[in-house]
Amino acid sequence: MSAEAKQTCYEGTGVSSFQIYLEKSGEHNAILQCVQNVLPGEFLRIGAGKSSLNVLGVGSGGGEMDAQMLTTLQSAFPSVPITADIVEGSSELIDNFKALVAKTANLQKIPFSWHIMASEDYAKEVTAKRDVKRFDLIHMIQMAYYVDNLSETIKFYHNLLKNNGRLMIIIESTNSGWDILWKTYSKDLCVCAIKEYRASMEVVACLKSQGLTYVEHSVPNSFDITECFNPSSVTGERLLSFMTGQDHFYESFTPEIRAGILDLLRSKCSTEKDGRVFFNSNLSCILVHA
Repeated sequence: MSAEAKQTCYEGTGVSSFQIYLEKSGEHNAILQCVQNVLPGEFLRIGAGKSSLNVLGVGSGGGEMDAQMLTTLQSAFPSVPITADIVEGSSELIDNFKALVAKTANLQKIPFSWHIMASEDYAKEVTAKRDVKRFDLIHMIQMAYYVDNLSETIKFYHNLLKNNGRLMIIIESTNSGWDILWKTYSKDLCVCAIKEYRASMEVVACLKSQGLTYVEHSVPNSFDITECFNPSSVTGERLLSFMTGQDHFYESFTPEIRAGILDLLRSKCSTEKDGRVFFNSNLSCILVHA
C-alpha cells in the first residue's frame, strides 16, 4: 500500500465501532480528568512571555480532546492568538471535528489548518519545506500504535517544538488489558492498521534512548465488557471488533482464536465484580520537554 493510501481503521464500520467504544469505555473522560489536572500548570510554563501560541494535534480524531485543550489554553491566555494544526488520516473524523468547531463559539476564534493525511505523509511534507512551522504544544493521543517507526516519529515531532514547548503522548499503559491482549495475540491482531503494538514502556524506551526529559502521569480507567461474552449482543461484537482492530470480530478469526481471546479478556485483562467483567484500560500521559 502506498503512503498516499495508508490504511486507517477509522472509516465506515471502523468509525461506528470506535464511537461505540468511546461511549462504553469512558476513555475520553479519563483522559480529560488527567488533562484538567496536568495541563493548566504546563500551559502557564509553555506560554510564559509568548505573543502567540501554536498547537499541533496528531491523530486528533473527532476533536473532542482538542476542543477541551484549546479551550483551557484560551482561558489561560485570553489575549494571546492561538493557531491549531490538525493531522488526521480519516476524512470522516475530520468532518466530525469540523462540525464540532462549527458549533463551538470559542473554537471559531482559532484558525485551523487541516492536514488529512497520515503522520508519515505530514512529516514528508514538512521536511520538504524551508520555512517550518513550530509549535508550543504537540499532542499525540492514542495514535502511536499507527506509525511506522515510533522512534523516528517522536524525534520528528520533538524537533518541531518551540522554546519551553511540550510533546504530550497518551498511550495504553504497559501491563494494561490492551497490552496483554495485543502482545499475546500479536500474530493475529497486528495485521491491519496496527503492524506493531506499543504501550507506555516502548515510548519511554524511545525517550530514554534519545536523552529526552519527560514526566509520566498515570490515567486510571476501566470499563464494563460483559456484553462481549454474549454472542448475540451487537454492542458486544462492535466492542470486540474495535478492541481487536477488525471490522467484524466473529468473521475475522477461527473459533479457536476467538475462544482464546475471550478467555484471555476475562482471565488476564479484566476483573470481575458482581457478575460484571471490567477491562483494565489504564493509560499513561507522558509529557516530553523541548
